[in-house]
Amino acid sequence: MKRAMVFGFVGAMCAIGLAKADPVDLSAYADANGFIDVQKLTCAQLANTYQEDANALSSWYSGWYNGLAHKHYMDYKKGRVVEHQLIEHCKAHPEQTIIHAIGLILKEDRAEGLMNEK
Repeated sequence: MKRAMVFGFVGAMCAIGLAKADPVDLSAYADANGFIDVQKLTCAQLANTYQEDANALSSWYSGWYNGLAHKHYMDYKKGRVVEHQLIEHCKAHPEQTIIHAIGLILKEDRAEGLMNEK
């Protein structure tokens, strides 16, 4: 399921050169109460965090999108495709928010009939 984002896409972003600075702990983006506004995180910020933090955040995004869609399945193979699409999109648009990038990818894939529903 494309809505199920695969863990580790941020590590791949770092490997392809999107992150340019030393990694930043994800907690740097938290407010005084410890909350992170995931709708404001950019591709560049996500790519520039530690792998374990990126994995945790990726897991959160996946759960959020699956929850919105009332889905409880994960299509691992399709998730890898989305992972690649997100990497490419974020590489070209590091200023965009992750939420926006994921939304564009899912909308595009739906329009092209690439999404399988279960």
